[in-house]
Amino acid sequence: MRVFGKFGPLVGAIDAGISNVKFLVFAANTSEVLTYHQVSLKRFSPQEGWVEQDALEILCAVLECIEVTVDNLKKLDINPEDVVGVGITNQRETTIIWNSTTGEPLYSAIIWLDVRTSQIVDNLMKTKAPQTINAVVQTSGLPLSTYFSSVKLKWLLNNVGSVKQAVNNGECMAGTVDSWLIWNLTGGSRGGVHATDVTNASRTQLMSLTTLQWDRGLLRFFDVPIQILPKIKSCSEIYGYISTGSLLGTPIAGCLGDQQAALIGQNCLNFGQVKCSYGTGCFLLYNTGESIVHSENGLLTTVAYKLGPNAPTIYALEGSVAVAGDTLQWLKDSLGILKNVSEAELHVSQVSDNEEGSVCFVPAFNGLYSPYWRKDARGIICGLSSSTRPAHLTRGALEGIVQQARAVVTACNMPVTHLLADGSAAQNDTLMQMQADVVGVPVIRPLMTESTALGAAIVAGRALAVWPATTPSPPVDTFLPSTTCEEREIRRVRFEAALERCFGWASDDNNTEINQDADEVDYTTAVLPSGLFFLGTALLVIIADKLRIM
Repeated sequence: MRVFGKFGPLVGAIDAGISNVKFLVFAANTSEVLTYHQVSLKRFSPQEGWVEQDALEILCAVLECIEVTVDNLKKLDINPEDVVGVGITNQRETTIIWNSTTGEPLYSAIIWLDVRTSQIVDNLMKTKAPQTINAVVQTSGLPLSTYFSSVKLKWLLNNVGSVKQAVNNGECMAGTVDSWLIWNLTGGSRGGVHATDVTNASRTQLMSLTTLQWDRGLLRFFDVPIQILPKIKSCSEIYGYISTGSLLGTPIAGCLGDQQAALIGQNCLNFGQVKCSYGTGCFLLYNTGESIVHSENGLLTTVAYKLGPNAPTIYALEGSVAVAGDTLQWLKDSLGILKNVSEAELHVSQVSDNEEGSVCFVPAFNGLYSPYWRKDARGIICGLSSSTRPAHLTRGALEGIVQQARAVVTACNMPVTHLLADGSAAQNDTLMQMQADVVGVPVIRPLMTESTALGAAIVAGRALAVWPATTPSPPVDTFLPSTTCEEREIRRVRFEAALERCFGWASDDNNTEINQDADEVDYTTAVLPSGLFFLGTALLVIIADKLRIM
């Protein structure tokens, strides 16, 4: 029998998000984080609406995080050999395509926020029969949208010459971030495993929710060849073994998308439990058990988890909000209103109660996801006046986040008695209190902030039979509603009035298809709509006034 150190068996978790990559080590017996390392990731936008990352940077960040974390274990006098397995969780829908012989990416990673495929979506809507489109939605659980991997793959296959050539040569592999990492960590071009899990596969719009396999009808609809796609596995089983570095020979024993990982990390394993993650975007998952529930209110149907090859498949309804924490990042990076995102709470404290509703901010920078599905929407700020200060914009940004989350809670059309919250933006107490106020139910936030990584560790630990069958509930902060129903309704009506004004900013005339190889793309910047010009001017006036009085 294997003898472990004082913390017992350890499980590592790779958490590859859109903003950063982490590697954390958990004690399986207690769910305690022993150590971790984090590396930030860059995003770039070669054209308006395009959002990309360097796939090699993501991989290198993961390798660095593993090595530094293992070194941390040694410094803590913990034997790295006690790490019995690793789980992976990742940003979903982000699409990577690479050469199986050289291991080189054939294009940048196209991030889930990217909207370059808008014209592809429009063309499919116009040229395909309504019953065919409905079949796509019923089979995959997902509407036609720029959000999912299907149209990203279609764009890559149509527009990048090196991708076409690799497909013709039988050297093309494609997948989401998890597949890219698993393949490289298990050997890459020297025998790496090309695999994904059911949760990530369900976000490609190419998998059948019932068979849990790539669906030939969906593949034909999007013109994606099945041979480039990974094998679909459960969330909790051994995928392969790490082939290099300090964890050489350690099994990768779990994999799932970040939002599903947070669902497990929050212990939402029963029908009717619901969690909401506040990160770059905002994502609500409602556990529907073994039932595939199709929403009539703009929510997605997705796989929640499958804890082993022979375990039942658990499904969820999901509300996906494209922009949440990124709103505060925009205030910091683009407007300079915040020196640091953590300053948002201090800013909002400067706004008196009778000023709270003065500014409405809808952060639809690249369109709106659930429950609206309006890719023609763009961000808008309403209610500016000569007395508007930066603090009003910050409060409006927080209100925009919680009102979008409220909309997806309402769209569930199912009982919600409380809301479990996690994610980096959820550390903002003001945001959590505002969320409780606009939804009208308690918001519960665990003190252990790494719910996503914990979920990845749990599924890996269970595959290796080292994680307890039940995970104790962590200590939490609870935020209780402090407003009346009438006050909530006033705030909802005001926000939705602003929401209606953001529709239609991006017309089809401004979204032209790029039918050429990537190295021939014209990167000329599009001209801003006049409305955005005047909005920007107003914001600059506010900022200038702020600087003058400082």
